[in-house]
Amino acid sequence: IMELAYVCEWEKRPKSVHCPSVPLVCSWSCRNLVAFTTDLKNDSDDTDVSHMIHIIDTEHPWDVYSINSGHSEVISCLEWDQSGSRLLSADGDGQIKCWWMSDHLVNSWESVLSSSVDGDPIVALSWLHNGVKLALHVEMSGSTNFGEKFSRVKFSPSLTLFGGKPMEGWLAVTVSGLVTVSLLKPGGALLTASESLCRLRGRVALADIAFTGGGNIVVAATDGSSSSPVQFYKVVVSVVSEKCRIDTELLPSLFLRCTTDPLRREKYPAVTHLKFLTRENSEQVLLCASNQSGSIVECWSLRKEGLPVNNIFQHRSPVVGEKQPTILKWRILTTTSDLERVSAVALPKLPISISNTDLKVASDTKFCPGLGLALAFHDGSIQILHRLSLHTMGVFYGSSSNQRAGEELAIKRQRPGGATLHFKALQFSWTSLALAGVDNHGKLHMLRVSPSMGQVLEMNTTLRHLLFLLEYCMVTGYDWWDVLLHVQPSMVHNLVEKLHEEYMRQNQALQQVLATRIVAVKASLCKLSTATAARACDFHAKLLLIAISSTLKSLLRPHVLNTPDKSPGDRLAEICSKNSDTDIDKVMINLKTEEFVLDGPPLQSLQQLIQWVGDFVLYLLANLPNQGSMVRPGFGFMRDGASLGMLREMLVMIRIWGLLKPGCLPTFTATSDNQDSMQLLFRLLTKLWLCSREDGPPQDPDESLIDECCLLPSQLLVPSMDWLPVNDGIIVRLQGKQPIRLQFGKASSLPTGGAVAAAAPLELFTRSPGSQKMDNLRCVHMGVCPTEESKACTRCGCVTMLRSPNKTNAMKQWEQRWIKNCLCGGLWRRIPPTLT
Repeated sequence: IMELAYVCEWEKRPKSVHCPSVPLVCSWSCRNLVAFTTDLKNDSDDTDVSHMIHIIDTEHPWDVYSINSGHSEVISCLEWDQSGSRLLSADGDGQIKCWWMSDHLVNSWESVLSSSVDGDPIVALSWLHNGVKLALHVEMSGSTNFGEKFSRVKFSPSLTLFGGKPMEGWLAVTVSGLVTVSLLKPGGALLTASESLCRLRGRVALADIAFTGGGNIVVAATDGSSSSPVQFYKVVVSVVSEKCRIDTELLPSLFLRCTTDPLRREKYPAVTHLKFLTRENSEQVLLCASNQSGSIVECWSLRKEGLPVNNIFQHRSPVVGEKQPTILKWRILTTTSDLERVSAVALPKLPISISNTDLKVASDTKFCPGLGLALAFHDGSIQILHRLSLHTMGVFYGSSSNQRAGEELAIKRQRPGGATLHFKALQFSWTSLALAGVDNHGKLHMLRVSPSMGQVLEMNTTLRHLLFLLEYCMVTGYDWWDVLLHVQPSMVHNLVEKLHEEYMRQNQALQQVLATRIVAVKASLCKLSTATAARACDFHAKLLLIAISSTLKSLLRPHVLNTPDKSPGDRLAEICSKNSDTDIDKVMINLKTEEFVLDGPPLQSLQQLIQWVGDFVLYLLANLPNQGSMVRPGFGFMRDGASLGMLREMLVMIRIWGLLKPGCLPTFTATSDNQDSMQLLFRLLTKLWLCSREDGPPQDPDESLIDECCLLPSQLLVPSMDWLPVNDGIIVRLQGKQPIRLQFGKASSLPTGGAVAAAAPLELFTRSPGSQKMDNLRCVHMGVCPTEESKACTRCGCVTMLRSPNKTNAMKQWEQRWIKNCLCGGLWRRIPPTLT
């Protein structure tokens, strides 16, 4: 049900500090970045590092970025924004800081904005809602329409600017009962305001924040005593005359059930956890009350009930249209029995619809993501409970309690002071298929959570569940790393095929939006199996091909201003698709060459991209005779008529530009001086394209074409494939069931095995120490020992120089496309000098 994937620990094992009650904090963003704090001291120099924030991406957990936060007190809250690129931190002195990626690098952060409520510790923190809410319908998982599976729910932002655009900002609750709001104005200034939650301010030990569909904010608060009421407040934020205004209103409150039970009235004196079940549902709340050795968890729901009318008014004649008065009242949904003491709570982020039909289908198909919440206990174990019924769905026994014998467990539980290893912070991933936890020794643990909670499923059902979550990640743009944790090598081929089938069923507009995203998903899937590893290379090449094609076509300009409906790029594609002539000059005659007239500098600066196109065509054609199996890269292009047509179009463009600026042409090493390399490649490429055109049945290349391709290496020097990115992440090493132990800051401790070791015989995956390093985006060599600082993609391993060596506008335009994200949509991380 839950398996340990990897553990990352510090090289010098620290010891716990003075105050064991200080909470650790952990937060997981939708881009698979995990931020956590530690309340530790080093054994060696006794340095206090309790105010450090550590950020990792889950694919490279050893590459930790530790921020000296500048907080004067222990950090109490960490919150990612909805895009997963900004982080809020708050401390026990009322300081709130907003962290941004510096240069869009996941291992480089800086604080640019801050607010404070001096001396008033922050107990709850949240970004304002942006109005985007999706519902995931398990009932519609068999539908062919993504819009039916993942529907947009009508939801208002917490605050809107002119035109309905959501205003960004954050909201915090302090220990003295203040609510403070900071708004980010379009110019970058910060607008702040504070207001008391109610007229009679009191101590707030725990609080949580949720949002309503009408744009209101709901705050739940308790003073920490189980005999006191849990209060709820409605908070409305507005901007009046350039000033932030906060209005609060008291909502119905509740008393814990355990305090009204005579047998348990004094048993659980403290409320230790208070959480709304989801941030968009303010009508369901989870409460945990504890004593020194145990806990009890209660789930409550806010319901509308009819208000009984006194008998005096029963005989009054009813007024037409008058309804019985109603009142909102908290009702307990369910409660657990006595539990071991709870140390951390994690709630699911997957927005699964909890309608009766969706819950029934989820139960029938054993689709469990998003239905369970996780409780970590002081004995080191974790339980996953159903979010509504609170019945146990699965149990994980930690490293200190993996002996399941009752006697040993009983002995361990009797140890005073929490001596056993246990989780102090726990977070679900965004598809609820993984758990990240920080234990009381500062180690970071990553756990897989079974989509079926350990229930045995047919292979087709398992594939359907994983496919459903991959589609969800494609539509939302969230990272799918946690889904890959559950993909076995034998599933990869079927998943890729089924994903393509579902994609082709969508309307044309949605296909265009998801065109590159699905290629990136396929590439990361194919890396998990040696049988499909070569296809991963093809998908990376396709991403680069699409990007170069759109960039080169964007340079084309119509000759006259009153242009027809079609752009020059569209006309080029139409003419090339209709004209099947193998002579490149005859195809070129049908084009308006004046639309291709460009100044020399842009063409010359893009020469390395043009060179890549020429080299790639030559590589494909030279390897056509060797494609008897699917092992070699390039196989995926042999039947891909659309990609081959794209290459034809670019060869035609390059041919025309070569007449204007010969220096931009790709260079080939030919054995004959009078060899027209472009003409030769275009002729062979056209013959291959004719075999796989979309408007006709696919055909195998004829013998004459294969014979000509066999002669290519004797006519032109075939380039190597060293431009392929090499992924150094951890996901391909997690296919086995054995957990991997890592150390922060030490990539060399990573064991090699699994798919990577098996793929080693393929020459394209191996890089000798003395080989040239490639800038995979600029398609240039960086030398054997690059002196330039570099960055690498967290997902595909694509490497590029951090700073541009080019000054021309055309190349800057190309580089600007990849400032925030890689070709595959992954985030960038600075490569440490030792790894470079």
